[in-house]
Amino acid sequence: MSPRSNDIRRRLRQTAGRGRKLRGLAELLAPYRWRVAAMFVALLTATGAALAPAPLAKLAIDDGIKHHDVSALDVIVGAFLLSAVVYAVATYAQTYLVGWVGQRALQDLRVRLFSHLQSLSIGFYSRNRAGVIISRLTNDVEALDQLVSDGIATLFQSGLTLIGVVVILIVLDPHLALLTFLALPLLAAGGLAFRIASADAYRLTREKIATITGYLQESLSGIRVVRAFGQERRHIARFRELNEDNRAANMKTVNLNAAYFPAVELLSALVTVEILIIGGIEAINGHTSTGVVFAFIAALNNFFDPIQQLSQLYTTYQSGMAALDKIFELLDEQPELVDAPGAEPLPRIRGELRFDDVSFRYGAGDEASWALRDIDIVIPPGQTVALVGATGAGKSTFAKLVARFYDPTDGRVLIDDHDLRSITAGSLRSQLGIVPQEGFLFSGTVRENIAFGRPGATDEDVFQAARAVGADAFIRGLENGYDTQVGERGVQLSAGQRQLLAFARALVADPRVLVLDEATSNVDVHTESLIEQGLRRLLAGRTAIVIAHRLSTISSAGRIIVLEHGEIVEQGTHDELLEAEGHYWRLYRDWAEQAAA
Repeated sequence: MSPRSNDIRRRLRQTAGRGRKLRGLAELLAPYRWRVAAMFVALLTATGAALAPAPLAKLAIDDGIKHHDVSALDVIVGAFLLSAVVYAVATYAQTYLVGWVGQRALQDLRVRLFSHLQSLSIGFYSRNRAGVIISRLTNDVEALDQLVSDGIATLFQSGLTLIGVVVILIVLDPHLALLTFLALPLLAAGGLAFRIASADAYRLTREKIATITGYLQESLSGIRVVRAFGQERRHIARFRELNEDNRAANMKTVNLNAAYFPAVELLSALVTVEILIIGGIEAINGHTSTGVVFAFIAALNNFFDPIQQLSQLYTTYQSGMAALDKIFELLDEQPELVDAPGAEPLPRIRGELRFDDVSFRYGAGDEASWALRDIDIVIPPGQTVALVGATGAGKSTFAKLVARFYDPTDGRVLIDDHDLRSITAGSLRSQLGIVPQEGFLFSGTVRENIAFGRPGATDEDVFQAARAVGADAFIRGLENGYDTQVGERGVQLSAGQRQLLAFARALVADPRVLVLDEATSNVDVHTESLIEQGLRRLLAGRTAIVIAHRLSTISSAGRIIVLEHGEIVEQGTHDELLEAEGHYWRLYRDWAEQAAA
């Protein structure tokens, strides 16, 4: 394919993309169409009032001052005052309506983006940095705010003003108007060059600020690791590099603006000088009136100002369109897992789990290695099953398939004979509890975090759950007890305390199936003993899948499954597997030696 064909295709894609983005912008404003209509009425009124002074100035000079007609001058002055009042009222209404519509539309967009993020699959968050996603909801929406709140009104007001001024100039003096319009080809050529040069520059600034936001989020979240390894200087140096890239990207837009806008001002001044000289000579020779020349000069400000505003608007437009492009990229992301057509809510379950010849791999294609292969197993209701194996054996993948964070590549995962793909994800997870390796807590109180999985839980439900897992004693020892603020990610509490709250949270939710993913790996021996006591209450009557490196915590499990390279190599009780002296026996021996060391 020739380079010319490629260029044509690229331009067609860009044109289609711009059309789609403008349609998307119109969709944001559609719910407020009547206020938008009122805004345009106010805009038209304000524009008309703003155009009135130049013709009124001509009348004041030619019909009032020149003929010493005070009554005519009084009428014209009254018209001046009326136009000023109309302009003030209409501008107020326009500004208020633009702000009202803009803020409501952007509020809707933020909610739409956040709701969309809640629907995306876990894999999306594995591929994308949290800071970049946050930048879409903050920096990019802020850039769009400038376009919606200022840009649209400026576009129409400046466009209408320019059209109105052109008509006024032609009516005042066609010859002088023609001389003025000779500057338009130069303005058009400069504007086109500015548009081409600035398009990529503004897109680059959006990418750079997203990168900075992502790095900030990551660095601040991992500040303890940074401090622990003494890497502050390296992080500061990297942040300086990112800021330098951002500065360089923004300087491209600064240089373009610094070159273009003064050039427009210079051209405006030259045209004004031209009109003063030629119009002045014509007035002296009697070919036109003094009032026409004065009005013409006054109107020229309204000729070049809209052109300048429209050029400045283009920078806002480029920034806003670049932001909208990033926002649409996010909205175009589709969940990898969605409820199938006709999916039914899962009724109250007994808790039987079945893996029917299940295989799974992350990614697609032959190059993707299998995380699980040919898993065929039934877990009866109420049984606690422990998964053990080396890192990468497939334990966490097994748990993710149970939670339907992923669908199997081959085979089926069933719960009470319901294929997980045939039921709604919400109804499944309402009966599923997960306690991860790190007990993630949200900003808020201890009480709110324990009740997170069941917002309608009573205080007594919260207290009972905390007592059951051994958390009540330490909670009541906190400054404000259950009303103590835990801080972001539970920073005010120790790792063990966070994990105890995670257990209490799971118990309050009353799940039928419970997944414990390395849930005791980050706690000390004393806290682990408390957790083990709480586990007996937590696991009673529930199907449970327990993943643990500390093999002491799973010795009482009803069944232990040993995974290696994604395949089941052994299963049985703790005593049976030790007696067999196979894979589990070796894992247990190695763990016991490390624990004794």
